[in-house]
Amino acid sequence: MRQIAYFGLLALAACTAPAATEGSPPPPSPATQTPPPILAQVLEEPTRILSQTDADRLLGNTGITLQWIDWDTRGPVNVRVDERGVWRLYGRQFKAGEEVVVDGVITEIGDGYFTLQGTVTIANTPDPGRFCQRGKAWHFAITQGRKYYRLREFEWCDELTDYVDIYF
Repeated sequence: MRQIAYFGLLALAACTAPAATEGSPPPPSPATQTPPPILAQVLEEPTRILSQTDADRLLGNTGITLQWIDWDTRGPVNVRVDERGVWRLYGRQFKAGEEVVVDGVITEIGDGYFTLQGTVTIANTPDPGRFCQRGKAWHFAITQGRKYYRLREFEWCDELTDYVDIYF
């Protein structure tokens, strides 16, 4: 239900965005805009914790990788919990101009998975000039007994398979 409300509100916000006039910069993309007040309220609901083991794994994570950048050198991931119980995640791996960024609100943490409402950005990898960015509900899960959560949407940008992993 929350996902349906998010996309409905995002569409409503797009309808009310001011049009660009000649000589003015284009309006910011939905991923960089401040959410409308109703959408912000939806994202400020406390994170649903269905697995304390997985909540502890996220708090004690050991970094993020994108296979195009480097399997062995992880970027940092910051997970913080505010006074209302809203969990926020920001992770970034950067090397020689190549970058992956995961940024958003964790809406649910379950047995072997978590859901993040936010933005994933990949830049300049595996090819210079490649740029992928999308804001939506993202699903990360542990599969085959691995020691990381893998983003379950593999070909979300331009049909390349991107492995975004958050380790614990």
